[in-house]
Amino acid sequence: MNAKLKICLIGATAVGKSSLLTRFVSSIFRERYETTIGVTIQMRRVERAGRHFDLVIWDLSGEDEFQSVQTAYLRGAAGYLVVIDGTRRETVDTALHLQARAQSVVGDAPFVVVLNKSDLTASWELDASVVDGLERRGWSVVHTSAKTGQEVEGAFYRIVDAVLRREEQAPTWT
Repeated sequence: MNAKLKICLIGATAVGKSSLLTRFVSSIFRERYETTIGVTIQMRRVERAGRHFDLVIWDLSGEDEFQSVQTAYLRGAAGYLVVIDGTRRETVDTALHLQARAQSVVGDAPFVVVLNKSDLTASWELDASVVDGLERRGWSVVHTSAKTGQEVEGAFYRIVDAVLRREEQAPTWT
């Protein structure tokens, strides 16, 4: 029997959460934008550290001025990805806000910051100082492109590996 890990995707509206999930689960990219209403859940089996895991990935609807991420969907998450759109500076502020809210729900569950749309770096509104600021917080940051597939698997593997490291460091009570 495979272990199940709940992984959540959070971020502002239209940062590419659903596109990252579709690329990871189905290896495809859709040019057409579709808004996630509530939550979409997909699964993919992965192998890490010689073990098999069923990732149950929750793609939470994006946060914007009209709607809030339902933090109740985060309960039980082993880890989460905080997705930022490199072409929209304001998504960093939303990500910082959402990460703090997620931490209030799931405590010190591991997370990875995903800077998405790296195929559009010529249009990026983020400079090196923003990325450096995230990394100075001790946060794991990965650059992805759901369109080209760049580092999409790497982002998901990175969060699984962080969950496994956390499990290894957890005290065992006898």
